[in-house]
Amino acid sequence: MKTIDKIPTTKIGRTTELVKTGIKVGGNYLKYYGNKVVNPSLDKERLNQDNAEDIYNGLKSLKGSALKVAQMLSMEKNMLPEAYVERFSLSQFSVPPLSAPLVRKTFKTYFGDYPENLYDTFATQSINAASIGQVHQAFKDGKKLAVKIQYPGVAQSISSDLAMVKPVAKKMFNIKGKESEKYFTEVEQKLLEETDYVLELKQSQQIALDCSHIPNLKFPSYYPDLSNHRILTMDWMDGAHLSEFAKANTNTEVANKLGQTLWDYYMFQMHILKAVNADPHPGNFLVNTNNELIAIDFGCIKHIPDDFYGPYFELSRPENLNNKKLFEKNMFKLEILRKEDTPAELAFFSEIFNEMIGLFTSPFAHDTFDFGDPVFWKQIADLSDKFQNDPEVRKMDAGRGSRHFLYMNRTFFGLYNLLHDLKAVVRVNDFKKYIKHNAMPSKVA
Repeated sequence: MKTIDKIPTTKIGRTTELVKTGIKVGGNYLKYYGNKVVNPSLDKERLNQDNAEDIYNGLKSLKGSALKVAQMLSMEKNMLPEAYVERFSLSQFSVPPLSAPLVRKTFKTYFGDYPENLYDTFATQSINAASIGQVHQAFKDGKKLAVKIQYPGVAQSISSDLAMVKPVAKKMFNIKGKESEKYFTEVEQKLLEETDYVLELKQSQQIALDCSHIPNLKFPSYYPDLSNHRILTMDWMDGAHLSEFAKANTNTEVANKLGQTLWDYYMFQMHILKAVNADPHPGNFLVNTNNELIAIDFGCIKHIPDDFYGPYFELSRPENLNNKKLFEKNMFKLEILRKEDTPAELAFFSEIFNEMIGLFTSPFAHDTFDFGDPVFWKQIADLSDKFQNDPEVRKMDAGRGSRHFLYMNRTFFGLYNLLHDLKAVVRVNDFKKYIKHNAMPSKVA
């Protein structure tokens, strides 16, 4: 794979790259509409492929939060054309890495010394490269290590990057009004946290300790003396990325075992710890030769406040969806309904969110749930089409709900998609047996 010798770090430099990308996308549209005059039946598949390619190529040269947004979008499999999902999913764990000279220079800047002086051996060619950092293999004192190095300028460019992608995001997700700022503030805060590797080290160690009792789940150990705000050193964990494993796996029992581990891990975080790893994409999970699940990235931890947790999970119970008074009360608590709404708006949003919540919380209405069930995923796709194409829905501001929805919904979407890749059947309430392992009171739905 081609390496990168330089990353634009100034606002002007990064804006210039995005402008170049915008010109390419504009050219794609001109070509599409020109061809459509000749062939009126032409669909947008080729246009989507060309745009996805050009947008991804532009973002991968910038890395950082711009590429992170593509990674987040790739998880929304039912909200984007397939061409975008396929292309953007490369940002999860496969993007062009920094060149060896730039790696050494970056390491010297962040650590005050070159990597070959800190480790017994250090491979300057990265093993994995993603949106915010890339991973190198090293050895020290007989231990095989993974060393994550943050790309130059990532933390400093987050605010300006988000300002550049904000207009696109607003249009794509039909977000209007001043209320939208709370979502972008939430994204900016979480991205800044993800660039703080000292915080990630602390979160990694805490979650590994809190979840150590969950069977079939493994975590790497971390090394504070070989880590700082931009460098993170941990054990090297051998295994296949979860998506790659799922494609090759034919053993239903193993798939269900891994799926159950994933489900219990996330439900324990949500209901007991009230803090959840909100970045559940395939690049953050490995499967080893013992068919054990390995969790390897903890930069994005979402803490769930009680005033959100209560109404959010209260609506996961089917009987509460049919309790009009309780449903409406929780909709106001979750900021989906507003005091200034007209009676028509109250009725409209109550109806569509009742349908949406009923579908996405349907796994909680069963003792076991099959995430490979094609009917469930068709219902999600149909509902997504409705929200994208219904003219009445498009007139409404989709930017409703508490800011906490952003990463909670992202977590559930990501978890559901991982379980769907595995085609796993899970026992929904099994995680409750782990409550005794934590002294904190629980409000499990």
